[in-house]
Amino acid sequence: MCGIVGVLGNHEAAPLLVEALKRLEYRGYDSAGIATVNGGKLDRRRAVGKLVNLSDLLVHEPLAGKSGIGHTRWATHGAATVTNAHPHRSGGVAVVHNGIIENFRELRDELAAEGYTPESQTDTETVALLTRRAMDHGASPVEAARDTLSRLQGAFALLFLFDGQDDLMIAARKGSPLAIGWGKGEMFVGSDAIALAPMTDRITYLEEGDWAVVTRAGAEIFDAENRRANRAEALIQIDAARVEKAGYKHFMAKEIAEQPVVIAGALKHYTSPEGTLHLPEELDFKAIDRITLVACGTASYACHVAKYWFEQLAQLPADIDIASEFRYRDPVLSPASMAVFVSQSGETADTLAALRHTREKVAKVVAVVNVPTSSIARESDLALPIMAGVEVGVASTKAFTCQLVTLALMALKAAADRGRIDAGDLRQRLQSLRALPGILNAALGLSDPIATIAAELAKAQDILFLGRGAMFPLALEGALKLKEISYIHAEGYASGELKHGPIALIDAQVPVIVLAPKDALFDKTVSNMQEVMARNGKVLLLSDAAGIQAAGQGSWKTLTLPAVDPLWAPILYAVPAQLLAYHTAIAKGTDVDQPRNLAKSVTVE
Repeated sequence: MCGIVGVLGNHEAAPLLVEALKRLEYRGYDSAGIATVNGGKLDRRRAVGKLVNLSDLLVHEPLAGKSGIGHTRWATHGAATVTNAHPHRSGGVAVVHNGIIENFRELRDELAAEGYTPESQTDTETVALLTRRAMDHGASPVEAARDTLSRLQGAFALLFLFDGQDDLMIAARKGSPLAIGWGKGEMFVGSDAIALAPMTDRITYLEEGDWAVVTRAGAEIFDAENRRANRAEALIQIDAARVEKAGYKHFMAKEIAEQPVVIAGALKHYTSPEGTLHLPEELDFKAIDRITLVACGTASYACHVAKYWFEQLAQLPADIDIASEFRYRDPVLSPASMAVFVSQSGETADTLAALRHTREKVAKVVAVVNVPTSSIARESDLALPIMAGVEVGVASTKAFTCQLVTLALMALKAAADRGRIDAGDLRQRLQSLRALPGILNAALGLSDPIATIAAELAKAQDILFLGRGAMFPLALEGALKLKEISYIHAEGYASGELKHGPIALIDAQVPVIVLAPKDALFDKTVSNMQEVMARNGKVLLLSDAAGIQAAGQGSWKTLTLPAVDPLWAPILYAVPAQLLAYHTAIAKGTDVDQPRNLAKSVTVE
């Protein structure tokens, strides 16, 4: 959500800022802008819509200067308009901001009483107005920014640029991530290391409450108490090719296709060919009496699948919570429990807040993340990277399946630690997991027949997904993927819930997608499917060859998937669910990689 970039460079800043913002497009946005200081004069350009609109504006109205800040905005306070776009400016200060200033109304009223009135509807402009007022009263830019930060409540990442100061930026972080990049006689700031990758691989992550005075000579960092702070510098290797489409039409298509490779990489990282686990020793389940799994969106469905694994394999009670609700229900946590927080970005605001609520109340806090340097990873007792690589498409694909693989390995570790499986059982389970990349490759071969089916699905207004057991969360995930990128209303249900309400929706116009590998629950699922067909429902059955042979007759369409160990079927069946969403969106002509109103990383509540 929203992207920030700042440059104190030796070359023209505008092209660098726009290129860096392009690398943050995956976060989602509806307007963009940059500001620079040139010859001591602060100026800015802003445009609504895609970055190409800002680029066009800069062709006709160039913006010179080697110092600048840029922003892609995802609207919260105020509509997507030029006036509401960042950077916001008041007098001699320009500001870009991720997050929400919760007390902006009180501050705005206070400022208005002194004649400092906003032009926009945003909370961010209040920051610029506060800083301007402090400078009007004689404060230096650094003093003004510091005083402004002390007045703000809420979550934010902020970057300040000042008129007459071409060698100064102020960066601040509270709740939203921000990183400082180090160059040779140059300095950079970004909300994501990906944005800075072409310019530097030396990164310092600001910690909660930090603010920094950045010049070309370096950065002086202060903590929330305004004490000088030493923050570690990390070397970040981001392969630029990983954030290119590599010949695919969309990032989502590329990332779906990458799943066999990244899953194989994750399995290689955490297991041996001999059938042993290489998870950290401190991930010990022997004394754990319960596991709590917390996440948002797609990651929460990965947790939902993992609940079945932890309970079936390890006999370990598992709770799943949506992060945005977790701390508000004041959960009862056992001091002998483990809390696991799952997040692709590692910066999800609700998940991070839930983690902080849990700390000190449980035996261990574990992060399952794709970014090992993220806030959630750094604030956990233990972080397990999912090894998915950079994921750009807003609708998560390879991160979801890599989350599932990592959680599956954790469940196997729990089963072994608790004496529920022996070494031979563990080897057998790991062997079936290690077969997944090849099986997923075969599933990817269904892309063309799925595209043909999707052309028909694209005509529907409502679509239902059904599944039993661990396929129920996959039904939820399949529906989420479809509605995210095709904008078709879709819902996922446990098959047994059909008669408790959803069956009222069934008619000849409502496709019903049934996820039913031929496992112990297959016959039950087929019974529910027959109830749909008896009411003229259009059933798309996804099963293996044995399942299609047993129950495919009378279905509207069928898709035959490879056979797989039933335990790991959710990982396999994620692939056709993703392809159905992708090809349906293509048929509808929607924006696959950047669907409307959505952001990749949700860094505000």
